[in-house]
Amino acid sequence: MAHVREQLEYRALLAGKWLAHRVPRPAQPRRHVFVAGMQRSGTNMLMDLIERSSQTDVYHERDPRAFDNYMMRDLPVIDALAERSRAPHFVIKCLCELDRLPSLMDHFTPSKALWIVREYRDAVNSALVSFGHFKQQIERVAKGQAEGEWFAGGMSAGTQSLVRELWHPDMNEATAAALIWYFRNLLFFQMGLDRNPDVRLLSYEALVTSPVEQCEQVFDFLGLPFSTFITRKVFASSISKKAPPPIDAGVARLCDELTQ
Repeated sequence: MAHVREQLEYRALLAGKWLAHRVPRPAQPRRHVFVAGMQRSGTNMLMDLIERSSQTDVYHERDPRAFDNYMMRDLPVIDALAERSRAPHFVIKCLCELDRLPSLMDHFTPSKALWIVREYRDAVNSALVSFGHFKQQIERVAKGQAEGEWFAGGMSAGTQSLVRELWHPDMNEATAAALIWYFRNLLFFQMGLDRNPDVRLLSYEALVTSPVEQCEQVFDFLGLPFSTFITRKVFASSISKKAPPPIDAGVARLCDELTQ
């Protein structure tokens, strides 16, 4: 019953927004928002929070209008969606496209981005439940066979060399998933996003333990009005829910250093 109630509430929310977006508004530049981060890091929750605003038009990676098999469609398609949008804020997920975030922000102006990071052990535990084949992905990177794959996008020569050094045939799935968490989040610094005032780095743990304070800051950053209604379904029960996964010491050290 709870699931059915949530679905009804969600549909009612979307219906209300559909009506609100048809009310004539003063002309103003549309703002574009990218929600970025590694998979299983809280991007769905963040998108759901932003979607509760009446001023947003939100495109999840499960939306076939904007994504094909979780990959963002070509720019002309996204351009058309943004142009047709009647909301002041056009919001879209950016996961497999992390390495393209700077160019996407340049293309869609004005724009801002939120990059959310989750503690790597919890992120790995969640990823192991939802996905697989991490070991094969790392092996392909190590052997130079990952060209064109989303998980290797934007990878520097130095990172590729590091992956080759760390890879071994007995690497387990948890270690491989943690290594992907490392080099995908490393892009944040390699692309200079830590110096971009239009990009905000978020902590998943801070967001779920202090949702009102953190979400109010996020909404202020995006230029959206905030109310406590936005955060009423945020809980911290997912933190350290499971025992730490078995991650090789060398990879765990890299993740710890990047977290710091």
